[in-house]
Amino acid sequence: MNLNDYNQCVDAHADGVFRFVLKHIRDKDTARDIVQDSFEKMWRKLEGIDAAKSKTYLFTTAYHTLVDYTRKASRKAPFTEVDHNEHYHQKQYSDLKEVLNRALEQLPEIQKTVVMLRDYEGYDYEEIGEITGLNESQVKVYIFRARTFLKNYLGKVEALI
Repeated sequence: MNLNDYNQCVDAHADGVFRFVLKHIRDKDTARDIVQDSFEKMWRKLEGIDAAKSKTYLFTTAYHTLVDYTRKASRKAPFTEVDHNEHYHQKQYSDLKEVLNRALEQLPEIQKTVVMLRDYEGYDYEEIGEITGLNESQVKVYIFRARTFLKNYLGKVEALI
């Protein structure tokens, strides 16, 4: 990868990586820091990166930086386990995006990550496995469980519209 490839990668993927990180942590400043750290790590290993795989490398780096940040932050604040039965949504609401974001926040971190990489960013199962360090069948299981939870949480789509 050369300087021109790096600049093209920044232009093409900075917004997508920022959205991906922001969906996880809901703090714009921290998301910007994580994205900047990811690009810095990519810059330091510029010679060893294949330009064709720069997007996957970037998302993998951002994911691992996000995991490191989340682990560090979890030591500072207590983490509570989510009871899926407690967060069932039945009332009618017209802002589907807000309801969907609230439902995504209820998912465990790994399920949220794989669903976002698959449904928001369009990665296939193999690429998601490379980014998260899971095998393909684990990725499929986590996506299935996340979608099942989201389906139960959201209820009928007709009730939301």
